[in-house]
Amino acid sequence: MKLNDLKSKVRSIPDWPRKGVIFRDITPVLEDKKLFRFLIDKLARFCRGKEIDKIVGIDARGFILASALAYKLKTGLAIVRKKGKLPWRTVRKNYKLEYAVEALEMHKDAIKPGEKILLCDDVLATGGTMKATVDLVKQLGGKIVDILFFIELKDLQGRKKLKGYKMKSLITF
Repeated sequence: MKLNDLKSKVRSIPDWPRKGVIFRDITPVLEDKKLFRFLIDKLARFCRGKEIDKIVGIDARGFILASALAYKLKTGLAIVRKKGKLPWRTVRKNYKLEYAVEALEMHKDAIKPGEKILLCDDVLATGGTMKATVDLVKQLGGKIVDILFFIELKDLQGRKKLKGYKMKSLITF
């Protein structure tokens, strides 16, 4: 199995959620048991030799990848959700998407000061969501080890917002 097998299974949906946006749908990869396992194994290889206490997954598809990866790597899992979705005391960060203004939250006790954190999400687009997540993790005292993406949309130049951090993407569009 190769990375092109993953890329060929990602469904491109034009003009969703708004005109001019091409949404990269990873559900066909998740639905294929061999491809999903291959994806998680590939992501885990990037983490070899790194000391990681927790993986942070971002609402919503990032949860899927981060939870499977945390299980495989035997780490803890913390989640970042959209505003108002977490039931306990939170920290919040507002940010801009390519098509909206949003807010992300984490529980105040999700990360302990000094914990080594791997951030994981499905897609790097403009970098706004991940930058907000970086800010939340830093606010809680976490030390970011690496940032990992399944897909990177190169034309949107999201890496610029994340300068200074080690980042890896499996495939690019």
